Amino acid sequence: MRVMLADDAVLFREGMARILTDVGFTVTGQAGTGAALLGLVRADPPDVAVIDLRMPPGFAAEGIETAAAIRASAPGVGLMLLSQYVEVHHALRLMTEFDGGVGYLLKDRVSDLTAFGTDVRRVARGDTVLDPELVARLVARRRERDPLDALTDRERAVLGLMAQGLSNAAVAADLHLATKTVEAHVTSIFTKLGLVQHEREHRRVLAVLTFLRA
Repeated sequence: MRVMLADDAVLFREGMARILTDVGFTVTGQAGTGAALLGLVRADPPDVAVIDLRMPPGFAAEGIETAAAIRASAPGVGLMLLSQYVEVHHALRLMTEFDGGVGYLLKDRVSDLTAFGTDVRRVARGDTVLDPELVARLVARRRERDPLDALTDRERAVLGLMAQGLSNAAVAADLHLATKTVEAHVTSIFTKLGLVQHEREHRRVLAVLTFLRA
């Protein structure tokens, strides 16, 4: 399997090349900037590109910008982003803007050669790979921000049926509850989601939208 890599630190780049070679990859190109890597990929696309997230000139998110440019010009190339730190906002961008074949790992993970080689191959095959520490933070972040966490299981069930377009009476029939009980659940849902009565907004619709976005 052929791989190219980009990192502005020469020693890290050369060490990475040795590691990739040791775990069975053929390194076909190295670059110190995203622009240089993009040129190499366009000339001879590898199976996967391993890219430092922060590179010259701004040391911000140049790696992601490079990955986006590679995906646009060579969509079959897998993209593995490496970072010194866990940065949730960058990971979310990768998950939402790239349709598979992408990974985000901390550089510390490279020390486990077998696992790293497996992850790079998964990305080359089109899978999505996320660092375990990053996954833990994303889960925690979702829990912190998920407005549905305030709902009981019964309220979630009621809201789920509301999202299917069912009336209170239909929800009551489906859940074998009294209509007044369902009405009480609906009122509680509105309160917990912070949806106040407003003449220009329909609270039932807003509640369903919240459900669908969560």
